[in-house]
Amino acid sequence: MLNSPKMKWRSILSAVLTIALAGTLLAACTSGGNKNSNDAPTPVGNSPGTNTQSNDGGNGEPTGEPKEFRFTIGGEPSSLDPNLFTDSQSYIVGIGLYEGLFRLSADGTSQPALAESYEVSPDNTYTFKVRQGAKWTNGDPVTAHDFEYSWKRILAPETAADYAYMLYYLENAETYNAGEATADQVGVKALDDYTLEVKLQNPTPYFVDILAHQSYWPVNKNAVEGKPDWATDISTLVTNGPFRMTEWQHGGKIVLTKNPEYYNADKIHFDKVTILLVEDNSTVLNLYQTDKIDWIGAQAGAVPTDQVQQLIQSGEAVVQPVASTYYYLFNTTKKPFNNVKIRKALSMAINRQAIIDNVTKANQQPAYGLVPPSVKGADGKTFRELYPDNYFEENIEEAKRLLAEGLQEEGYSRFPETTLLYNTSDGHKAIAEAIVDQWRQALGIEVKLANMEFSTFLEVRSAQQFDIARSGWGADFNHAVNFVYDLLHSTSGNNDGRYKNMQVDDLINSALATSNDKEAIDKLAQAERIAIAEDMEVLPIYYYTTVMMVKPGFVNVASDFGGQLSWIYGDKQ
Repeated sequence: MLNSPKMKWRSILSAVLTIALAGTLLAACTSGGNKNSNDAPTPVGNSPGTNTQSNDGGNGEPTGEPKEFRFTIGGEPSSLDPNLFTDSQSYIVGIGLYEGLFRLSADGTSQPALAESYEVSPDNTYTFKVRQGAKWTNGDPVTAHDFEYSWKRILAPETAADYAYMLYYLENAETYNAGEATADQVGVKALDDYTLEVKLQNPTPYFVDILAHQSYWPVNKNAVEGKPDWATDISTLVTNGPFRMTEWQHGGKIVLTKNPEYYNADKIHFDKVTILLVEDNSTVLNLYQTDKIDWIGAQAGAVPTDQVQQLIQSGEAVVQPVASTYYYLFNTTKKPFNNVKIRKALSMAINRQAIIDNVTKANQQPAYGLVPPSVKGADGKTFRELYPDNYFEENIEEAKRLLAEGLQEEGYSRFPETTLLYNTSDGHKAIAEAIVDQWRQALGIEVKLANMEFSTFLEVRSAQQFDIARSGWGADFNHAVNFVYDLLHSTSGNNDGRYKNMQVDDLINSALATSNDKEAIDKLAQAERIAIAEDMEVLPIYYYTTVMMVKPGFVNVASDFGGQLSWIYGDKQ
């Protein structure tokens, strides 16, 4: 989308899901988004319909009872510091606690939030007017200075933020993050309390879309300075969103209540949101069936895989494609997974459709690339319509040949002891067991399984303390750069396999530097093809759907286009 000298408010992203497709599953992060995801292998989707059950006690008169929405997440949020977290569990809680310049709607459109207006100059400088009257929960006003402080904080080398690269669009941001420039040289500055100037390194047609991402949310300097654990305890947590945290039982539940100081409080209908921390999907379903929660799906709980088909057929659950990909990571810094032939052999030896038909059972689509089918491309076509993911084929005989050659090249007489790591979930476990069995049958190799609680799993994976690890990525915004850059570029904090190919980096860098979006998308497609067809950087498995269940009476709660629960503007009728 072209930048104009002065832009009026308008939707930036186009909706990628149609009403005819009703809901199912997802994986990463968001991401972030988009983000690394913690759900069972089937994400959740848009509301299965508009329910109109009234909250009137049965006599047509309103009861006046507080409106509560209840759901689960798979474990303790890894952090509630938006400069630091990358996972979907933290994000689902965080969208209720924080407000940035823009907010992403369920259909993937970027909507103004604390940005009251903005102008764009020909030299790629954005000038934002920050909405006055917004407050932090400690009483401080939310100002342009908060955004400047937060953006420079996430870029500071000592912060070591995985999502620092999301701000590389700013002038001198990357060099500052690398320790080669000063904070004053970064292209963000508060001109006064309510005017924020942002200078970009290159033309970026989708920059406003990116501003809805949590890495651009503000934090309160008075809460953060000198308090490294400020975001881990309710007594020190300071936020600025539509809800405030009123209870945090670590390992048990989180309770949010409507923030009366929120500038847009009349648009918020839930008085209370209760989030239970539950890892086991069977327990999640039991809580739903016993009226302890109101929702399952979209990273907020998942239907047990062995009951997906029955619940869909009965009409209790619906399935929807989402812009997310389920895949396995190789630790490319560790033998033998530094060898491309071994990576290709493991990928070519699995039967994706069999996994979908016999394990996940939620109408997922086999993946032979990273970018999901619903992500937009150019000229009115999706990315996959322009660039099909025909990067490789499943071929057991070829896989055997490549495995033998790769092992010989690395000096192994047989396949070494290997562990496949996944975050605890019966869905992830079932997929891992099926894939390990396929490897055993096709290649004659044994791979061990290990699981960890989600936040620990993320730490271990980020530290490259794994052989092969489960992963997933959901779109933070509707553009292929959100997958190609985030997962393939060697400087990305979410490239947990530490893949590095300078040709891929150069193509991505070139895509980021052009104002021609069609040209950028073509370069991103070239980078993806090299990373998968030539290097098999990751092992793609399927493109997510999400399986969703919601109690009657709830409206405007849905899976967003990337497969994460959108609940802020929900209501109970």
